[in-house]
Amino acid sequence: MSLSHKKITDMSPNECIAIRETFDRVGDRWSLYVLAQLRDGPMRFNALKRSIDGISQRMLTLTLRSLERDGMVIRTVYPTNPPQVDYALTELGWTLLPPIAALIDWAENHHSKVQQARGQFDLTPKPTPDS
Repeated sequence: MSLSHKKITDMSPNECIAIRETFDRVGDRWSLYVLAQLRDGPMRFNALKRSIDGISQRMLTLTLRSLERDGMVIRTVYPTNPPQVDYALTELGWTLLPPIAALIDWAENHHSKVQQARGQFDLTPKPTPDS
């Protein structure tokens, strides 16, 4: 049985940790943006930075380092002067793109329903701590 069909309560602690670590990686603020940008092929650092609005040089460096550590991105240094460095998706990184695309599609298709639910929730009286 795959993890996607197991109940959370039936998972071992190691399975839960593995899932949490993966969600932490792809659920951070910048990783999905970086992975999505690399879907069209290798990119240099500055090209990546220009393509992701709002990311700082430090955050891009940390994100790329984390994705490289997790095996989703590969960093290639070319012996030029100055050295040219490219970042590209690994085979593992490519396998993450379909679930990312599905999540993006879901968000686009359900955004208005989420906004409507938030509006209703915000208008509903909330119980007080003493009730």
